[in-house]
Amino acid sequence: MPWVNHTFNPTFILLGIFDHSLTHTFLFTLVLAIFLVALMGNSAMVLLICVDTQLHTPMYILLSQLSLMDLMLICTTVPKMAFNYLSGRRTISLAGCGTQIFFYVSLLGVECFLLAAMSYDRYVAICQPLRYPILMSHKVCGLLAAASWLLGSLDGLIVLVATLLFSYCGSLEIHHFFCDVAALLPLSCTDTSAFETLLFICCVVMLIFPVTVIIISYSHVLGAVLRMGSTEGRHKALATCSSHLSVVGLYYGAAMFMYMRPASSHTPDEDKMVSTFYTILTPMLNPLIYSLRNREVARALKKLLRKGKTA
Repeated sequence: MPWVNHTFNPTFILLGIFDHSLTHTFLFTLVLAIFLVALMGNSAMVLLICVDTQLHTPMYILLSQLSLMDLMLICTTVPKMAFNYLSGRRTISLAGCGTQIFFYVSLLGVECFLLAAMSYDRYVAICQPLRYPILMSHKVCGLLAAASWLLGSLDGLIVLVATLLFSYCGSLEIHHFFCDVAALLPLSCTDTSAFETLLFICCVVMLIFPVTVIIISYSHVLGAVLRMGSTEGRHKALATCSSHLSVVGLYYGAAMFMYMRPASSHTPDEDKMVSTFYTILTPMLNPLIYSLRNREVARALKKLLRKGKTA
């Protein structure tokens, strides 16, 4: 295909991850099932925390924000992918692509800071329990949540503006199931090295800084747990942190593998696989991890179900 400049309002083609073979049809059905589980799980988590006053604590308020973020993240990518697969239309406009990039990058940034805020909450609860009402008041919790959304959105806006400044040419085929920045860079007619440096700096801020906060927080938590004389106290402290650490490991492992490497070392298949993991699987696993390993959430769910039966 001849290379032609499509700088003005190009239309991209999402190649996707599935064809219409029997195996891929099964995998597509599996992804839809995972999407529905994630949709219901995160919606239920947000609803539970909103309606149950006993869950109106900083820990659960931050958890509700994490579930809301996961809900928005999975709705940013999967519905468009499903529509393209079922309709046979694989195109996406520049505006649609920009919208996906903004929400996708912003929500990933929001999750980074939310996970750091949640680790700080666990540090204060375990290491500074007497000062918890002051250090993690509802006002402080609200500020941490608002700052997470603001910083994530700022990162998304920076990446979006930089991406839209490029000229695109050629077949404009994106080797992905949504508009990811790493998959879009090879389509640019212009030099993207400066943007790759900017993207790396953003990744350092959005990943390394929160990871540092998490490591410091849990280093203090581990020290406090080891100093506890009660075995029951140790078990309770570790139980409150294990769910959060599981989510941190799932999210940061995939995100660092994806964005902390040079763009030249990426392959389309690797990017698709890793993106599928933390844009589809992780939003499904997060509410399951927190609900199955958290007594308060399980209690709130049983209470809500009992109300539903008696209504």
